[in-house]
Amino acid sequence: MRSIARNSVLPLTFVVMMAAAVVGYATEEADTNSGSGGGGRSSFGKSGEAGQDPQDQDPAATAPAGDGNAYTPRRTEQNARVGAVFEKDDTGDHFCTASVVQSPGRNMLITAAHCAFDSDGKTPVDDLVFAPDYRDGEEPTGLWKVKKVVLDDRWAKSNDEDLDVAFLLLDKKKDKQIQDVLGGNTLGIDRGFHNEVKITGYPTSRETPISCQNRTTKFSNTQLRIRCTDFEGGTSGSPWLADYDPRSHTGTVIGVLGGHEGGGDEDDVSYAAYFDDDIATLYKRAQDED
Repeated sequence: MRSIARNSVLPLTFVVMMAAAVVGYATEEADTNSGSGGGGRSSFGKSGEAGQDPQDQDPAATAPAGDGNAYTPRRTEQNARVGAVFEKDDTGDHFCTASVVQSPGRNMLITAAHCAFDSDGKTPVDDLVFAPDYRDGEEPTGLWKVKKVVLDDRWAKSNDEDLDVAFLLLDKKKDKQIQDVLGGNTLGIDRGFHNEVKITGYPTSRETPISCQNRTTKFSNTQLRIRCTDFEGGTSGSPWLADYDPRSHTGTVIGVLGGHEGGGDEDDVSYAAYFDDDIATLYKRAQDED
């Protein structure tokens, strides 16, 4: 439900502690709690659809709303690690969401597998770019080119919704890796089904991100579920972030919007594949292939 597919790209959607401050962003303490064209794409799940009529639901642009209600987040160090995913460049529609996770190479994103796989060609998409903290056409740190997509071979063969996770490796920009510029969050494995999380994503119909805070629930033994308003097409891959610590400037990604029904067939209810040993193995493989 929340991504744009590329020529039928299917449903679009260890720990290194650090405290690097990002110039120009407010501290997250004020924001916590409570606070080229995509021709030929077809929508699946929560991936966006190029050329669709805008349906901006206009979440409030002020303070965070109550649990489960979307709002427009402020520019902060934490929010800067989340960005819009485009194909080739930023002249077309953004169709998915991704975010920076820590890795030895300091160049890794996490998103939904359906955001990065061409189901017609049976191969990972090879022309993705990432725009962190994208707002109204502005890209504070520019576009970052994806050099490699790493996803589970079983996703490629059968689109197993329990494996709807991909890691993206980025090229350097001005001799720096993205984690050097923005920092990164850790990956949480086997965190259970009930977590307080913040989700941030980029609906295709909007030029600014939306965020929502709420508690996850168990949908099945392999899927998380959450109620958050307005998470429509384009939000596939949005990180489900728990335990953000403003002192270390890190949080823990325990899921990405995707999985069941590509993230869900209702804007106000979303899903994520549970991060288990399979995802841990994929994460390690992405590091090894870097």
